Amino acid sequence: MKMIIQRILAISVVIVLSLVLNYATTQDIISTETGQIGFQVLLIIYLIQLVVFLISFVLKTEHYYDLTGGITYITVIVYTLYQKQLLGALDFRSILLGVLILVWAMRLSSFLFLRIKKAGKDRRFDKIKTNFTRFMLAWALQGFWVFMCTLPAITAIASESKTTDYFLVGGAALWLFGFIMEVVADRQKSAFNQDPKNKGQFISTGLWSISRHPNYVGEVLLWTGIAVIALPTFSGLQYLALISPIFTYLLLTRVSGVNLLEASADKKWEGNDAYIKYKEKTAVFFPFI
Repeated sequence: MKMIIQRILAISVVIVLSLVLNYATTQDIISTETGQIGFQVLLIIYLIQLVVFLISFVLKTEHYYDLTGGITYITVIVYTLYQKQLLGALDFRSILLGVLILVWAMRLSSFLFLRIKKAGKDRRFDKIKTNFTRFMLAWALQGFWVFMCTLPAITAIASESKTTDYFLVGGAALWLFGFIMEVVADRQKSAFNQDPKNKGQFISTGLWSISRHPNYVGEVLLWTGIAVIALPTFSGLQYLALISPIFTYLLLTRVSGVNLLEASADKKWEGNDAYIKYKEKTAVFFPFI
């Protein structure tokens, strides 16, 4: 019972924090109409999670978790751009932000969906998907992830238009670098795992020779690029949206990514001299650091 209460409180905190950040980042938006977009997006995000969570819990499946995350990204970006277009204020910066996020979302969600279909399951959900509150918390956190990552872009799209500048060019270049890094790292690992000769082995070649988690490094870089592109449109409390790439870094390194994978790898290859040497010479996250 205590754990159930804690999970419900955690879900409540996630939603309240989303509402607070949404309220803060819409205070300096120039018109009431565009200011409402942020709340509408927030509603869409959590409504999608709730609907698919209920279906997934009934079916006791996690197969649509990552796919739903991608669909949510696509939905809120398309909706935001459409609303901006209706107001006759759609600009190049907004279009660029939308296109970059759509490209990333379609690539990653399809990659993860096909991977879990091939594997048959996602081990992270073995014990979670049969517990209502634990499973619901996972979906609430996914909604928060979507909200936090898109916060700079949604804020920028809903704000006053700005001309092309160095932030736009630099941010786009950073996004491209991070996106390529993530894609290449994913493909290198997929190719490594598909080779029967590598069964039971760990990857230490390509980008994985300079970072133990290069795909996550790419993820942090590309969302930082999105924040940089959006930056010139901010004013007042909207600068709180810059917490987005920091959130992404902490999420991937402290909550659901690096820490879990490192613990699993340490257990799997405990006592393996090659793995111990690999850890000693290879950065855990940012290359060469």
